[in-house]
Amino acid sequence: MVARAYTVAFEGVEARHVEVQCAVTPGMPAFSVVGLPDKAVSEARDRVRTALSSMAIALPSKRITINLSPADMPKEGSHFDLPIALSLLAALEIIPKDAVESTTSLGELSLDGSLVPVIGALPAAMAAAEEDHTLLCPKDSGAEAAWVDAVQVLGASSLADVVRHYTGQSPLPPAEPGEVLLHGSGRDLRDVKGQERAKRALEIAAAGRHHLMMVGTPGSGKSMLAARLPGILPPLTAAEALETSMIHSLAGLLDEGGISRTRPFREPHHTASMAAIVGGGRRASPGEISLAHNGVLFMDEFPEFPRTVLETLRQPIETGEVMVARANAHVKYPCRFMLVAAANPCKCGYLSDPARACTRAPICGEDYMGRISGPLMDRFDLRVEVPPVAFTDLDLPASGDSSSEVANRVQRARAEQQARYADRPDMRLNADAEGEALEEIATPDTEGRALLTKAAERFGLSARGYHRVLRVARTIADLDGSTALRHPHIAEAISYRLTGAKEI
Repeated sequence: MVARAYTVAFEGVEARHVEVQCAVTPGMPAFSVVGLPDKAVSEARDRVRTALSSMAIALPSKRITINLSPADMPKEGSHFDLPIALSLLAALEIIPKDAVESTTSLGELSLDGSLVPVIGALPAAMAAAEEDHTLLCPKDSGAEAAWVDAVQVLGASSLADVVRHYTGQSPLPPAEPGEVLLHGSGRDLRDVKGQERAKRALEIAAAGRHHLMMVGTPGSGKSMLAARLPGILPPLTAAEALETSMIHSLAGLLDEGGISRTRPFREPHHTASMAAIVGGGRRASPGEISLAHNGVLFMDEFPEFPRTVLETLRQPIETGEVMVARANAHVKYPCRFMLVAAANPCKCGYLSDPARACTRAPICGEDYMGRISGPLMDRFDLRVEVPPVAFTDLDLPASGDSSSEVANRVQRARAEQQARYADRPDMRLNADAEGEALEEIATPDTEGRALLTKAAERFGLSARGYHRVLRVARTIADLDGSTALRHPHIAEAISYRLTGAKEI
């Protein structure tokens, strides 16, 4: 007699269905798990046996075989404990088979039979909804999974609660979704003295999700400016929050089942490995670029990152997704993020100050910034110099707009873009525009066209650079409330891309 339960195996943000088959047959007593299980899944037999023993359920002196189908797909993680236990209980006719077969389950078992929360409850709920199954999971994971309205989610504290539910003694109540979290940054742009040009570049980058490079001497305020970026970004939309939360669910970053509406702001250290930035490791886990999906990836001391790590950013920046290829896994993660990089102009940081620069200036600056390849630098839409602020200016009163005022303008510009690309599912903001869509929305007037042509010829703009100027100009026009793309918008966009553009 074979009993079946259902669970999922994770491949990136996708949860693939797995059928857990249990056969109890005559023969030498044994308990085996087959179907490409990893070490954690293989050890499930000991956790399940001990958990059942704690409930005074003795296993028969027969051969117990658990098969995880499809057998050629790798199975990883401790969340297979609960479905293995359910299939075994159904095979022993302790709980009804038909009820188990209409349920997708996941959860790790403790030796006393209690259920431990696991990662991936949100994508598992999405998979259960596709099969019209009920999702059974640990109670602490229920709040996260319950955000999927299309599926009934049951959260149990222990295996004994599960048995009582299926036998009708004490049905489990449906889980309630966690709270919607919206964390304020608490950092205001008005705290930054001076740097009005850098603040303007930050606003444009936030409005169109453009990549930004800031170069300046140590202490000029680059990190301070970047830290205030979350305060001017609009909250995640419902669709974006679900996308981002699915990735964070797989990484175990969701706090008590709450869905955050705050855009991610990731700032890895420059010693981070390629697997940490792009994704990988034993389970092909999401990296920082995917954890920053729909948010910001801030890379301080940009040239200090290993060259191989920086070069791996080129393709994800263009495509908005990354394929983590390993010998045993090929996993795709979304990574539509805004890259904000900060760098000193040279190793010592004082290239522009003759009194403090090293004796190798200006060659030291060329060598230092040369660590960033031309193709990668070409992908930055905005490049801005952040000059040092005189100490006498630090006592001046705050100037410029507050973060809330800038955030309102950014929100209006993004709303305009979302309406513009409503019928284009592959485009959300101006940074995504390309091909005919870009030609349609970013056609400059006669003076603007002439200026852009002159800049492209004089500075040798690549095709990518030419189009990125148009995208930035379109965002500047959106902030200006203009439907037309005029000469001033093109001029400002060029000034943020080319050194010396003011001389054109």
